[in-house]
Amino acid sequence: MAIARSRIAELLEKHEPSVLSEWIKLQLNAKTFRGDLQSETDLREESRRFLALTRQAWSSGTTDVQAPAWTPVREFLTGISSSRARLGFSPGETATFVLSLKQPFFTLLRQELGKDTEALADELWAATQVIDALGLFTMETYQKGREQVILRQQQDMLELSTPVVTLWDGVLALPLIGTLDSARTQVVMESLLEKIVETGASIAIIDITGVPTVDTLVAQHLLKTVAAARLMGADCIISGIRPQIAQTIVHLGVDLADVTTKATLADAFVIALARTGSSLARAKKA
Repeated sequence: MAIARSRIAELLEKHEPSVLSEWIKLQLNAKTFRGDLQSETDLREESRRFLALTRQAWSSGTTDVQAPAWTPVREFLTGISSSRARLGFSPGETATFVLSLKQPFFTLLRQELGKDTEALADELWAATQVIDALGLFTMETYQKGREQVILRQQQDMLELSTPVVTLWDGVLALPLIGTLDSARTQVVMESLLEKIVETGASIAIIDITGVPTVDTLVAQHLLKTVAAARLMGADCIISGIRPQIAQTIVHLGVDLADVTTKATLADAFVIALARTGSSLARAKKA
């Protein structure tokens, strides 16, 4: 929406230093200022840059923040929002960066246009539209950035929760803890296969002691992992089969006949050593 020769850009160009000074002071004194996450120097530079870009966009004569003239402002806010999402700012703290600009804006308009009520009303409405729209854009961008952070953290947690360790020459162990869903199965499979290729292991022990429940879906995921490992030349042993899990598997009718299963990781390790032609013996007491 266009405004007939809005004076906001003109007023900003004339009074930008004072508006910037008041705006920065408001942000520094606000409860939402996070000095632990951002330095005062960085806040001043972000504020200066944003106000300058806003003035330039306003000089185009449109208050439609989706217009091409406002692209530099949107790009700048995208960077700000994404950065604050990663740093740990809250949505409100992020949005306040834009919304707090209202007060110095309104103060400037009252001082310059106070005697012309009609012009003042028009410019106040224009300023409100723009700042609210930019505030909403900031919130939406922040949310997208936060979702990306959460997805990355979830991926990192999945990778950390599926470590593949070398127990012996040619023997790997993959201890699983928690629920085994489709997404995690993919991570498990990739981690195991990469380790098999890296080490040339012929035996992989998948320990499910830490898996709370085993249903048909979990069993299918395990079988897929076993099948994939076999294609890479490694045989799998599933350990951690508790009585409750054994009963569940039987009731579900899941066929594990082709897979060696053991109650404990230690039992599975003994089998793995035998298959690799290795053995352990107790040291004689002195």
